[in-house]
Amino acid sequence: MKKIISIILTMLIVPMLFAGCGKKAEDDGKLKVAASINTLGEFTQVIGGDKVDVYTVVKDNMEPHDFDFTPSDQKELSSRKVLFYNGLGLESWIDQISGDIQLVDTSENANVIYTDGEEDPHVWLSVPEAIKQCEVIKNKLSEVDPANKDYYEKNYTDYKEKLEDLYNSNLNKFSDVEERTFVTSHEAFAYLCRDFNLEQKAIKGVTNEDVEATIKDMQQLVDFCKENKINVVFSENSDSQKDAETLAKEIDGKVVPIYTLETKVQGKTYLEALQDDYDKIYDGLKGIS
Repeated sequence: MKKIISIILTMLIVPMLFAGCGKKAEDDGKLKVAASINTLGEFTQVIGGDKVDVYTVVKDNMEPHDFDFTPSDQKELSSRKVLFYNGLGLESWIDQISGDIQLVDTSENANVIYTDGEEDPHVWLSVPEAIKQCEVIKNKLSEVDPANKDYYEKNYTDYKEKLEDLYNSNLNKFSDVEERTFVTSHEAFAYLCRDFNLEQKAIKGVTNEDVEATIKDMQQLVDFCKENKINVVFSENSDSQKDAETLAKEIDGKVVPIYTLETKVQGKTYLEALQDDYDKIYDGLKGIS
């Protein structure tokens, strides 16, 4: 009889144990949120720390400007509380999202730059603008998870200090540069230029969907580079380098990779990748690339 009772108890308890394990794997107590692009995902993870689970919609090998939103993305977002997105036209798919997820525009407080009447979405390439985005993220996390408000506030404050240190150290660095114009394959660096009083000349427009440069456009860039003794063409790591290589050949120069930080830079944080950009642009302007 005791043996029978033991078997019955075992049959009852074991399934309960497995059910408990499954529930723990499914719900670890973290706030489930999402971000549209890698940089916003990193900001959210830094501020949210171990209190959040972050899903990034646009994967590392995808281009945000022409990303296709899929049913699998919708399914994943249906289990998330908040989606932090960049706005300013970057996520053309944002209106396809359905359900109760809260959509938070992290550029709501941005000092927006307009190019040919269109909003430039690349605000995260400006540290002051990135800080504004981080503040929006911090505020929303604190709103939906008030029990951890102090935790989010501390993480935000610590990260803001690192961002300000990065910005201030490079502000001094760029102050002694005489040549203040650089050439790039993609007109994505207007916010960075504003931070340091620089100017960009680009082969292609703000988005990669823009019309390719004409022969006349390319010749004007060639003439500009020669007149100003520019021998470096910066090309974003995710962009086609064909036009950049053509221009570099015409000016007897070289192509130097640079990051727009829309996608993940392998082995580098946002701070590290942005510093890498600063260093390369500085060296190019100083003629030591």
